[in-house]
Amino acid sequence: MLIPLTQETFDQVVPVIATGAQYSYAWGKVYNLLARLLISLLIVVSIWIVGLIFGHGAQGVELVCFIIGGMYWLWCPVYVASVRNRQYRRFPYVGFWRGEVLDIFITEEVINETQQADQFGRLVVVENLERRINLEVGDRQGFTAVVQAPVQKTYKAIRPGMVAEMLLFSKNAELERVDKLSDLHLPELDLWVGDYPVVRRDIFRDISNEFGSQIPRRRRQPTPSSRRIR
Repeated sequence: MLIPLTQETFDQVVPVIATGAQYSYAWGKVYNLLARLLISLLIVVSIWIVGLIFGHGAQGVELVCFIIGGMYWLWCPVYVASVRNRQYRRFPYVGFWRGEVLDIFITEEVINETQQADQFGRLVVVENLERRINLEVGDRQGFTAVVQAPVQKTYKAIRPGMVAEMLLFSKNAELERVDKLSDLHLPELDLWVGDYPVVRRDIFRDISNEFGSQIPRRRRQPTPSSRRIR
C-alpha cells in the first residue's frame, strides 16, 4: 500500500529543525563530544587572540561571538541533523508505504578504513567492520527494498511477516521511482530500524493510524511493478 502525502503532512513528518531523536543521533559518541568541545575551545581562544591583536571594539558583537563559539558543542548536532533532513526534504514527493518483512539477514559492512604501521613499519589498510541487520521488505504490488541498521538486541524480536511501514521519497509525482527511504517502523513492536531517524515519530504514528486500517499480506506471488529503488 502506497499513499501520497500532502506537502503540509510532509513538512510535519520530516521537519526542518532536528527532532529529539535526530539530535540524539547527531550527538554521537563520547569522542564526538570531546572533539566538539575542543573546537569550541579553539573558537573561543581564536576570538580572544583576535581581540588582543586588533583591539576590543564592539563589545556586544564580541560577546555574541564568544557565546556562539563557546556553545558550538551544544548546537552543532542541531545543525548536522538539519542538514541531513534537507537531503530528504529536497524531494518534492513522498508517500506513506505499508508492506511486510520478507527476510532478515546479518552482514558485516566496512564503516571506515584506517592506515596503521605493521611490525615492519609498512602502512597497511585496516578495515573497521560493523555487524548490521538487513530487513528485506515488500508488498503485493511487487515493490521490495532492503533497510539496513547496526545490530541491536531489540531487533531479535523481528520476524518475517511483520507489518512494515516507512516513507518513500521521489522526484516523480506518481512515485514510480523511489530515490530515498526513511527509517522503517514495525508497528507490532513499535520498533524503528534504520541508520538515521528521518521522521518525526509521533506524526508518523498518526499517519499510520489514519492510513493503516488495511494490512496487506503477500499471499500470492507478486506481479511486476514499475516502482523501484534507484
